[in-house]
Amino acid sequence: MRYVSIDHVEPGQFLGKTIYSGNGTVLLGAGVQLTVYMISTLNRIGVTMLYIQDPMFEDIETDDMLSEATKQGVLQVMNNAFEAIRSGKDWNTQLIGSNVDNLLTDIMNNKELLVQLTDIRTKDNNQYIHAINVCLISSVIGINMGLNYQQLKELATGALLHDIGKTGMREEDQLVSDLKNHHTWKGFEKLKSKRELSLLIAHVALQHHERIDGFGLPRGLTGDEIHLYAKIVSAADTYERLIHPLEPKDKKLLPHEACEEMMAMSEKQLDHEVLSQFNRIVSVYPNGTAVRLSTKETGVVVRQHRGLPGRPVIRIVQGEASRFDVKELDLAQETTVFIEAVLS
Repeated sequence: MRYVSIDHVEPGQFLGKTIYSGNGTVLLGAGVQLTVYMISTLNRIGVTMLYIQDPMFEDIETDDMLSEATKQGVLQVMNNAFEAIRSGKDWNTQLIGSNVDNLLTDIMNNKELLVQLTDIRTKDNNQYIHAINVCLISSVIGINMGLNYQQLKELATGALLHDIGKTGMREEDQLVSDLKNHHTWKGFEKLKSKRELSLLIAHVALQHHERIDGFGLPRGLTGDEIHLYAKIVSAADTYERLIHPLEPKDKKLLPHEACEEMMAMSEKQLDHEVLSQFNRIVSVYPNGTAVRLSTKETGVVVRQHRGLPGRPVIRIVQGEASRFDVKELDLAQETTVFIEAVLS
């Protein structure tokens, strides 16, 4: 598979990864041959990047930590909960909890993998994919920091529901600085009212926009006044929003650019130790990404190295259809070769 801009997708190509709607149903299944109408529809519903099948890279897998069944289940339960809140109805925390258990089981079974955020986003599923990604990153950081299972479940649940306060709010009101109307307070109140949930889960929603230097919202907490769970979720949320901005006018960064941006936030906005763990677990150049090397050769990322996220294995294909020359460069071994640019 290759990860490409939808602007470069052509009719007749085959979809590499399933696209889900906001309620977890399959919008378009992997393996479907794309038509002009399908590509146009995907463009209209907000898809900007997607995976396509390619005979030269058919062995490339995205190495997802979560199974399709787990992702689909979390999407469904999140959609049901948020729709219930919008309608003023009660929502089922037990279903949230059982799906968090499934998610943590998948993560712990695949904890040697680097985190690659590869799900295809639409306007409809964006808020839920964001929540799943923040939960995924947060959980892996928590594992690396030695949290026990109960702590991991609290962290993962808080991460999954960190933006629940935005539910039912108009978009223009979601980032207001009026503290009592800020979505963090609203999220705290919604989660605190659920007695079956730990109060620490509610504090993730309350504190995930706090900053180490005290310039965050809603209370201007500093350093150790911010709970570890919230520090972890803050880093995951920041990364996710850098590569998938809330506002169309905001610049969308590539994963390696976002990591560099976050390093500049160390001990200002983000906790240094959390950032250190984050940089060990996130794939800077996800599988299927096209890149240009310092040798001026172009290729596609095919494999990752745990602990060396910036030094993947690159497959370079040269020549014409009848006489392809294929080679792979392992950047962990080829220490004088660097990735110069990411191509769409």
